Amino acid sequence: MINDSTKTTTEKYELMDIRDYINKISKKPLNAQKDSSERLSDGPFLTPILYPGYSLVSGFLVQLVGNISFYSYSSDSAKISTMQVSSLYSQYNQFMNCINSDIWTSHEKYNLQGDWLYYIFPTNAFGLGGKTLSSDITPVEYYQLRVYEVALRKVDKNFSLGAGYNLDYHWDIEEFKNQQTNVTDMDKYGFKNTSTSSGITVNGQFDNRLNSNNPSNGTYANLQIRDNLQILGSNSNWKSAVLDIRHYFKLTEEAGNVLALWSYDWLTLNGKPPYFDLPMIGGDPYNNTGRGYVEGRFRGMNFLYFEAEYRFRIMNNGFLGGVLFSNVSAFSDQYNKFNYIDPANGIGLRIKMNKKSNVNLSIDYGIGIDGSRGFVFNMSEVF
Repeated sequence: MINDSTKTTTEKYELMDIRDYINKISKKPLNAQKDSSERLSDGPFLTPILYPGYSLVSGFLVQLVGNISFYSYSSDSAKISTMQVSSLYSQYNQFMNCINSDIWTSHEKYNLQGDWLYYIFPTNAFGLGGKTLSSDITPVEYYQLRVYEVALRKVDKNFSLGAGYNLDYHWDIEEFKNQQTNVTDMDKYGFKNTSTSSGITVNGQFDNRLNSNNPSNGTYANLQIRDNLQILGSNSNWKSAVLDIRHYFKLTEEAGNVLALWSYDWLTLNGKPPYFDLPMIGGDPYNNTGRGYVEGRFRGMNFLYFEAEYRFRIMNNGFLGGVLFSNVSAFSDQYNKFNYIDPANGIGLRIKMNKKSNVNLSIDYGIGIDGSRGFVFNMSEVF
């Protein structure tokens, strides 16, 4: 049985999270919990945090994030359900509201996945393909609504099949060219001030992890085929596929060290997606691909991605941890050719926010090519 519990029974340390240290400072009794595979409660476990921060795409920001985790039934083999709500306002007058959910019903009969997003988003476009330079910046601004919902039903122990609906709607799109820029890749591709992509999805998933907040071992694989149709409101008919594969190796029982691998491939099967619905860096549901680059730094008809991350403990009680990561991206250009690979590397700090749901605050610093670098914040692990 795959067991993603916070620590193993072989370890003897007391788990400590941010609340324990606050109680310790205020001299309140600690809610002591020895390392064990036995779960003490089904939840819900609420982890809210309000923090100032900085990201590549937003500059300085203030963000409110809440993670709600719970188990739908009492069993050591139950998979944790999560819902994450995030609101952000940045120095560039960006406003973002996101709700991501991954809900398991009793005995994993159904898995309900949601990804809702509302953006007011002044940012930059860089063109198509993997060769674009930071000097190719064109300021853009748009509003965005995203509504993705998927329902999967278990057909075997860890395998599910299902279907869903995806909507991407962009409006009031503006491109601000400088005097030296006459025709951009956005113009060549086909600029419109609104775009709609509306389609049904077919989904297959294998998942034997127990805690998606912070997996220590196991495998996750999800394939989604999306068919956007004019009869459902799309500007055009087009199809895409996303294959998301993750595997986790628990390297040592005592230290809790983990090697995590991630492959994320996003392909246009046919048709022509709207410009802002093309595969891009940071376009995954949690905007986590391509640490080291600003969201949208690379964009193209097809996107191939691989990342490796080594996770380790800094403190034996699990309160502080660290990561080392490396990723590579490849984008096809408007001629559907892969000519370049864009690497990035970085380090990160992990702070245990809730030991019951095993939620960490992730603070990462990534370095890419062409001078790209910066901090990335996340609630829970990046993947």
